[in-house]
Amino acid sequence: TFVESYRKMRNTQRWMLGTLAHLPVVASDSPSGSRPDATTAEYPELERLMLHRLAELDGIVRKAYAEYDYKRVIAQLSQFMNTELSAFYFDIRKDALYCEAPSSAKRRAALTCVEHIFRCTTVWLAPILVFTAEESWMSRYGDHPEKSVHLELFPDIPDDWRADGEFVDNWEVYRNVRRVVTGALEIERAAKRIGSSLEAAPVIHVGNLAAYQDFVSSHVDFAEICITSAVTLVAGEGPEDAFRLPDVPGIAVEPRRAEGAKCARSWRITMDVGSDPAYPDLSARDAAAMRENDGPAP
Repeated sequence: TFVESYRKMRNTQRWMLGTLAHLPVVASDSPSGSRPDATTAEYPELERLMLHRLAELDGIVRKAYAEYDYKRVIAQLSQFMNTELSAFYFDIRKDALYCEAPSSAKRRAALTCVEHIFRCTTVWLAPILVFTAEESWMSRYGDHPEKSVHLELFPDIPDDWRADGEFVDNWEVYRNVRRVVTGALEIERAAKRIGSSLEAAPVIHVGNLAAYQDFVSSHVDFAEICITSAVTLVAGEGPEDAFRLPDVPGIAVEPRRAEGAKCARSWRITMDVGSDPAYPDLSARDAAAMRENDGPAP
């Protein structure tokens, strides 16, 4: 229903506002809110994918408004915010946003990307969700020159946000492989062999190396994409009892439990928990982040 769609979109806006509370507002003449932190090419691939989706949505939303097709605007933005943001991008990036050190390039890129998403989606929704968009905008920018969302133009999307076809196709493969991993872990969770996905370290068998060459050679942290503590890639068809999906041929997943100890901060299970004696309950990554947060000893 429209009420349910509205509630989900509003909750997504609230989550972005909470996340952006850690990022100072940078005034900009461009509604896309460009920041000097990094060029798009320097962003992690996941952020580049989200900026590409914003570039795609820009054309769809403009065309729908030009044709007075408001239902299409809501349908497109609702699907984007619920499926691609809440259930995919935000779910993956919570670890970096909550646990990486303030100086982390990944965390800064994620925050910048979330602000781009917030600005674009709020301006696009403003003609329809008049009061909600204004309330969201003023919560973020009320003390700054960008007075009202209803005085903003639709964002001018930078050309470099749009990725090439090969990049988009590769991410379609990554997301399909992720679906197989998620399916395997759901069975483990239902059988109460694991609770959180972070308790898992699945083995992914890649049967057709030609079709998945870019996946195998990718620098993307696939454990991060699957929200597991580790991932192992193995060439081959995999055992008979491995989990498969009919529409993702060549991929088989063996769910296995992660080895090591549970980090008290990130909940990831790693072998380096306790490696920093000052933070005996934390992984090395989280201990370094806490040391940066705590600052030098007095």
